[in-house]
Amino acid sequence: AGDEIELGDMLLIPLPTEELGRIAAQTAKQILVQKVREAIREKVYEEYVDKIGSLVNGTVKRFERGDMIIDLGNNLEAILPKQEQARNETWNQGERVRVVIEDVSKDLKGQQIKVSRASAALLKRLFEMEVPEIYDDTVVIKSAVREPGDRAKIAVTSNEKDVDPVGACVGMKGSRVQAIIKELRGEKIDIIEWSDEPSVFAANALSPAKVSQVRITDINNRKMEVIVNEDQLSLAIGKRGQNVRLATRLVGWDIDIVSEELLKKEIAQQMGKMMASGEAVPITALEGVTASQAADLKEKGINDVETLAATSVDDLVDILDTSLDAAEKIVGAAKAIVEARNLQVGAADMELENSEETPKTPESSETQTEEISEPEEKLETENLESEAETRTETVPEESEEIVDLSPLETVSEESEEILDIVKEEPIGEKLSEKLEVETIEEAAENSAEKE
Repeated sequence: AGDEIELGDMLLIPLPTEELGRIAAQTAKQILVQKVREAIREKVYEEYVDKIGSLVNGTVKRFERGDMIIDLGNNLEAILPKQEQARNETWNQGERVRVVIEDVSKDLKGQQIKVSRASAALLKRLFEMEVPEIYDDTVVIKSAVREPGDRAKIAVTSNEKDVDPVGACVGMKGSRVQAIIKELRGEKIDIIEWSDEPSVFAANALSPAKVSQVRITDINNRKMEVIVNEDQLSLAIGKRGQNVRLATRLVGWDIDIVSEELLKKEIAQQMGKMMASGEAVPITALEGVTASQAADLKEKGINDVETLAATSVDDLVDILDTSLDAAEKIVGAAKAIVEARNLQVGAADMELENSEETPKTPESSETQTEEISEPEEKLETENLESEAETRTETVPEESEEIVDLSPLETVSEESEEILDIVKEEPIGEKLSEKLEVETIEEAAENSAEKE
């Protein structure tokens, strides 16, 4: 029997079950069940891992904490997480639903298959179902972006010149795209024609807004500036920036929306600064003026922007042989530059006048206080000195008027000492004045008694 066995063959050895107890039997049963489940999950994984991004149909089975459990049939369930649901959609138990497979897992816990209704892949699969040209690769979907429940944009191109990719997706009277909108519960869809030129693709992506011009500002960092007319500005930006946000994701470039009127003002201001600084602004720098038209203007003596601004519209129509609207735009652009130049010159003159009229500011408040306080101290000192001198000069005069000391022949020794003190210190103090007067009166009384 040993000769019949080869390397890699499975050999079955019978095991007598009579020797196994209850615990051993229970353990064997659990292992068998676990292995069966692992085998089933492995089979499901192998079957659905290649179907990631594919569209499948299912039935709403139950709800778990906002998540939906979808029955895919054959005792197979998938989970539709809350974040993968469109916000405008509501579903009931038992209702049929189309979803796209987002991920397949080998984990033993939870549902093995995760599906989505918010993915851009769902939009692509629905177009593939509804548009035969996409299914047979005549029309190719280049990219698609969504804000689930609100708006979506899809870029398509054709491999054949005679096939309109946008028209093929829209269908007769919009029948094809309307079926997709109905499946997505009213989500708006913009079908864009793809282009390998970023500026053209960006202009198409901002549909339904009409773009005037696209400028690449930084090719390395993939940044561009899109110029639109004033009446198209809000349409290009969209509700809460939704349109430009979707276009940015669709194109893969950072898009900055600029109003055409605002851009003209900025250009006029820059040219006005050039004129104010003495630099020459060529007429060809004006919007709508070609090199040949600039040569025609030069023949008529219009060599600069200022002269062009003073030219009448009718004369410009005759000189350039152009339409009235084009002539008005050219003259308007020239006048805007001249006005900007005048504003720059006026602002410079005003700054110069202000700088001349502005008085010198004091170095600090402390210095100013010191300068003011010093004269005040000097003035107070002078007043005190003058007052003291006045009082000193006044005291002897008053003494002479009160008593004439010349006729007095006899005076007491005490009176003489007091008089000497008073004469030596003729200070204009009240105490000295009072003392002097009293001494003179006593001397007069003594002399009278002796006589």
